[in-house]
Amino acid sequence: MNSLSAISSSGDWLPVVFIGLMGLAVLAYAILDGYDLGVGILLPMGEQDEWQRDTMIASIGPFWDANETWLVLAVGLLLIAFPAAHSLILMHLYIPVAIMLIGLIMRGVAFDFRAKAAVDHKLAWDRTFKIGSLVTTLTQGYMLGQYVMGFDQSLPALLFCGISALGVTAAYSYIGAAWLVLKTESSLQARAVGWTKTAGRASLVGVVAVCLINPLVNPGVFDRWFTFPLVMFVLLIPTLCFLGFVANDILLRRLPKEADRHCGVPFAIVVGIFTLCFSGLGFSFFPDIVPGQLSIWEAASARESLQFILVGAVVVVPMILMYTAFSYRVFRGKATDLHYH
Repeated sequence: MNSLSAISSSGDWLPVVFIGLMGLAVLAYAILDGYDLGVGILLPMGEQDEWQRDTMIASIGPFWDANETWLVLAVGLLLIAFPAAHSLILMHLYIPVAIMLIGLIMRGVAFDFRAKAAVDHKLAWDRTFKIGSLVTTLTQGYMLGQYVMGFDQSLPALLFCGISALGVTAAYSYIGAAWLVLKTESSLQARAVGWTKTAGRASLVGVVAVCLINPLVNPGVFDRWFTFPLVMFVLLIPTLCFLGFVANDILLRRLPKEADRHCGVPFAIVVGIFTLCFSGLGFSFFPDIVPGQLSIWEAASARESLQFILVGAVVVVPMILMYTAFSYRVFRGKATDLHYH
């Protein structure tokens, strides 16, 4: 009781709360903006595919801009609650962050201009949307690799960052394709089933590669994962993740079914896989916010600042969750013809 009272009075629990909120924001972003980035990556570019591109963009139309709120929230929490980590991370990732923002701007401009441009320019804006999605996902994957490698610039580290970039792109394509299985019908849904199977297998290869390389380059991660008896419990994470990939692949071979049964199951499984992968990453490095360099307590703002920020977070985060849930409820069901107002 005395130790708990000491922790409470010292405010040492506040950084844990804020790293939890930041983790929630990052995971929500990876899932929600992940699927709409994946849809952008998967846009077919044939002239005969225009109606499919319209339907795919209609499936993310009510959500894609709001999904990026979670990225803003995560970066805002990092800046305010962990300013030392924010400075260190941005110092190393300034250029890839700038490139990512260019990709996001390309997506935003293309989304609006494809509806306003002349008919013969519409395909060009669709290509811009696709390229912007690819640029965004590749840079996010590269940044994740740099973060895991402790911002090392050696050749092996850069090769790992390349693998991470391709793996994140495959993962976003996986969840984007699963979203299309849920939201589309007829030939486009059948096509999305094929995309989901292919992207899922590519994602599995990426996850296995990261799981093998990360413990080898980070001895602390290896010790954390393979110390007995903890190993008996934590290995459930990769085991469940692998079973999720296999179960999804088996299910996708039987889709689409009559009356569109189980069309939402692939997306739910991919969400579970994302959550497991994120949990594994968090377990690997907690309590470090910058692996091997800064812990959450070393990087945290003053206790008084965190207490003040927590009041706002208690109000803002539930509001974001509520309007997100409300928007998905309002726009549930299959995507219809695309309309701009």
